[in-house]
Amino acid sequence: MPTISAFFGIVIQMFWREHGPPHFHALYAEHEALIEIRELRVIRGSLPRRALALVLEWAVEHRQALLEDWDLCSQLKPPKPIPPLE
Repeated sequence: MPTISAFFGIVIQMFWREHGPPHFHALYAEHEALIEIRELRVIRGSLPRRALALVLEWAVEHRQALLEDWDLCSQLKPPKPIPPLE
């Protein structure tokens, strides 16, 4: 599962061949959440409130790049890195 970004201890990853709505995985310590890209909502799992706020802030800035990476992954191509939140 490729890591497409990492910031403040949060790792953002995207799987190849995943089904369902376009989404990414956000990992922070022992927590993991699946975030739907179009509506930026948690569809499974959870993150601490501050970590989730950072992930959502980052995702708003990079929504188009996330959708492009989802398309690449669905074609079994490697996703492109996305700049971290600064």
